[in-house]
Amino acid sequence: MAKFRKQEALDYHSQGRPGKIEVIPTKPYSSQRDLTLAYSPGVAEPCLDIEKNPEDAYRYTSKGNLVAVISNGTAVLGLGDIGPLASKPVMEGKGMLFKIYADIDVFDIEVDANDIDTFVQTVKAIAPTFGGINLEDIKAPECFEIEKRLKEELDIPLMHDDQHGTAIISTAALINACEIAGKKLSEVKLVVNGAGASAISCAKMYVAVGVNKANITMLDSKGIITDDRTDLDENKRFFARKKDKRETLADAMKGADVFVGLSKGNVVNADMVRSMADRPVVFALANPDPEISYDEAMSARPDIIMATGRSDHPNQVNNVLGFPFIFRGALDVRATQINEAMKLAAAYSIAQLAKEPVPDDVNLAYDTRNLSFGPTYIIPKPIDSRLISTVAPAVAKAAMESGIARKPITDWDMYRMELNSRLGLDNKLMRTVTSKARQNPKRVVFTEADTYKILKAAQVVKDDGIAKPILLGDINKIKRLIEENNLDLGDTIIIDTRSPEQEDNRYRFSEMLYQKRKRRGLTQYEAKKLMQDRNYFGAMMVETGMADAMISGLTRKYGVPVRPALQCIGVQDGVKKVAGMYMISNKQGNFFFADTTMNVEPTAQELVDITVLTAQAVRQFNIVPRIALLSYTNFGSAEGPLPEKVREAVAILHRDYPGLIVDGDLQANFALNNELLKEVFPFSELVGKKVNTLIFPNLASGNIAYKMMQELGGAEAIGPILLGMKKPVHILQLGSSVREIVNMVTIAVMDAQSRKQ
Repeated sequence: MAKFRKQEALDYHSQGRPGKIEVIPTKPYSSQRDLTLAYSPGVAEPCLDIEKNPEDAYRYTSKGNLVAVISNGTAVLGLGDIGPLASKPVMEGKGMLFKIYADIDVFDIEVDANDIDTFVQTVKAIAPTFGGINLEDIKAPECFEIEKRLKEELDIPLMHDDQHGTAIISTAALINACEIAGKKLSEVKLVVNGAGASAISCAKMYVAVGVNKANITMLDSKGIITDDRTDLDENKRFFARKKDKRETLADAMKGADVFVGLSKGNVVNADMVRSMADRPVVFALANPDPEISYDEAMSARPDIIMATGRSDHPNQVNNVLGFPFIFRGALDVRATQINEAMKLAAAYSIAQLAKEPVPDDVNLAYDTRNLSFGPTYIIPKPIDSRLISTVAPAVAKAAMESGIARKPITDWDMYRMELNSRLGLDNKLMRTVTSKARQNPKRVVFTEADTYKILKAAQVVKDDGIAKPILLGDINKIKRLIEENNLDLGDTIIIDTRSPEQEDNRYRFSEMLYQKRKRRGLTQYEAKKLMQDRNYFGAMMVETGMADAMISGLTRKYGVPVRPALQCIGVQDGVKKVAGMYMISNKQGNFFFADTTMNVEPTAQELVDITVLTAQAVRQFNIVPRIALLSYTNFGSAEGPLPEKVREAVAILHRDYPGLIVDGDLQANFALNNELLKEVFPFSELVGKKVNTLIFPNLASGNIAYKMMQELGGAEAIGPILLGMKKPVHILQLGSSVREIVNMVTIAVMDAQSRKQ
């Protein structure tokens, strides 16, 4: 768990704009006309429509995506009853989580009301503003009655997250932990230490998924909850058991299969854990200090499956895995409540997601190579971007099946795409390319297969049906890496280019290379020696049809694998120089940048060639290229060698390629802002056409631009895509991630398919 000084936390909240959230307009407001539409008199029209039909509030206002986070500050985190105003930083933080994880807008509301009636009346009175209500940090037992009454009196999704959030996530963890431990839920003996709102809700949900209530022993601050006690409210009484010889927590844990702690730190010791049944499951969820430390519990029982509420140990039970996506699904179908079926659907979907292959960015974030379902990975990590498209649809579907959805979803694939688009996670173009690649997967040779990233990417594309990998490298090293990282590459072909078994291929390839390069100074001896190099061998596999595409460059400078490809395969007919292109994807769409990797200072004619190659590549994605040639000038606004060559290139393109949508020289802001372009340069060929392809005047500008977009703009840069080769060869960016490698393989397969056609 991250450590910080008190002042750091205070500075974080106070520096710059105080607090953590703000309201941002979603409609234009730059002109007087905009303001008359936004407020008076234009605002009267939607008001009158809503008066006639209240459901139109979802059409004309933010209600459908607005959740209230409401608290009276009586049970704030581990701070206790600190009052409504002091709880505001927590409520703002909750609002921030809603936004960043599920794109849900939030107003935090702190209510100065400790009694149930006043609180309920206040929330009910402001409810028309919101599409949903998240109750937060309200002490037990009042929270039970508050939630019950509000659910009965309101017709929008409502949930007290302190009760149900931990219940949903820990239920998912319990389902998976018991499966791994080989224990049946109906048979486990389960101890719950704590009897507050969260503990009661957890235990009820465990019963809902199959735990026998008679096998649950619950303890509060006074000991085991038994039916002879007279100090129990109705919620505790539900879990009261017959009094027996057991009196303490230590007694209760003897022979227990599962311990769930929702109490306070350091109340469990190693001896208690050792007294549990074989393969015990321990969820020590008190924060910041768990009931027993992770290290002590692991030392006590090597066969334990352990979870905590902390991020610095495996299996963090974190409410953020649930509440953003539960509300997302509930809002999207306009559910009238959040019912038990929806909570169970969330728990089961979270449990199932943990069994799926883990994305590379999650592995990277947790400094591991291959997270997989098992004792140290029983629930997904909070940063897993798949949660929104997994949990929200499950919740939405449960609401529909329960008959409480007022806006049913009919196209689930489209809905998942929309969910990913909300967070800028969904690259629809790459989804299309991936779908195309799967239709006819091609053989892709990897020349650096003795690296983990390449092997992981090879497994992904093989498992996803995108490509048929061929691995080049030391066979023993590759097999060792596969075993060490629990990879599964099955019957994938592995070739050691230096082995005796490849002598015939080396000879054949070297003769072909010699014939291609003998008048360029290459001797037969040198050709034979070069064929021991995997980049030359791999390129020749593509040239001879033993493979359909080649991927290289992860561990070498860009030019190292390009040279063998040019010498062995060569360029397309009519192409004088190859070029490099990046596909840049962000919330605004997909853009193509060239040349970003190959030509340092292209001439005007070379800019023409780069533009034509780029246009051909963009068309492969079924996109009409609309091209701007960039400069630091606009249509001759200044003189200089650079803008002059750009203008010359545009003149040639207009003359020789009249069907191409292209113009320049242009500054980047005019190229990308069509309204600005129309206002200042209405004569431009690009007016009324959204530019999607940018041609840079030199390598420096192109390379700098795509890297700045990647790092500062939050865009995903896919590439470099090598343009102009006779056959598909693509060179990776040095140090590419597994995701980037998979993207490049997918594009290489599409490239190979197009050439075959």
